[in-house]
Amino acid sequence: MHRIDEVFTESPFFGSRRILESLQREGFSIGRERVQSLMRKMGLIAIYPKPNLSKKHPEHKIYPYLLANAKIVRPHQVWSTDITYIRLRPGFLYLVAIMDWFSRYVLSWRLSNSLDVSFCLEALQEALEQGCPDIFNTDQGSQFTSNEFTGLLLSKGTKISMDSRGRAFDNIFTERLWRSVKYEEVYIKDYQSYRDAREGLGNYFSFYNNRRYHQSLGYKTPCEVHYGDAAIIEGLRK
Repeated sequence: MHRIDEVFTESPFFGSRRILESLQREGFSIGRERVQSLMRKMGLIAIYPKPNLSKKHPEHKIYPYLLANAKIVRPHQVWSTDITYIRLRPGFLYLVAIMDWFSRYVLSWRLSNSLDVSFCLEALQEALEQGCPDIFNTDQGSQFTSNEFTGLLLSKGTKISMDSRGRAFDNIFTERLWRSVKYEEVYIKDYQSYRDAREGLGNYFSFYNNRRYHQSLGYKTPCEVHYGDAAIIEGLRK
C-alpha cells in the first residue's frame, strides 16, 4: 500500500493496470484484482477522464461544475477540498484539507482512521469560522455529497460545485497540495502513529501557509496572499 501511494502520488493519472505494471517490474508478486482492492481501500482514483470517476452515493444530489474558464481573482471566491491517504509504518490514515484557490492557503485539515463524513464536517466547520466562500468545489465522493456537508454550505449561501465525470483536473490545486504534503513531509518522516502524523502535519501546514514561497504567487506565501493588502492581490490578478 505504501508503494502504491508513492507511485500514485508521482503519477496520479495511473490506473490499476499501470500501477500493477510498476509494482511487478519492481519485483512485487501481486495481481490486478489485489491492486484494485488496495486502491479502493486507500481511496485512490486515477484522475484521467473515464466513466464513474467518483464513488458517489446513489441517493445524494450531484451539483454541476461551476469553474470552467472561471477567473479566480480574490480570497474566499473559491474553496475546495479532497481526501488523501497518509501512511503510517503500521497502517494508514485519511487526511482531508480545505484550501482557498486564490491564495493556496490551507484553511483547515483533519485526520481520521475511516472515511466517515464526520472528520470532513469538522474541517468544514473550522474553515467557515474564518470566512465563507462564494463557491465550494469538491469531487462526487459520498462525504461531500452528503446532506450534512452540502446543507451546511447551502445554509451559508455558498454555491456548490462538483468535479464532473470525464474531467481530469477539475480540482488541480488540491492535487498539487497532496503532492507537496507527501514529498515534503510524509515520505521523509515515516510516521509511527496517529500522534506522530498529527504533530508532523500540523507543523507542515504551518510551514506551508506561512513560510513556503510559491512561484505561482509571485514568491509570496499563502498567508501573505490570503491576508495581504490590496496591492498584492491586484498584482496576482494581472
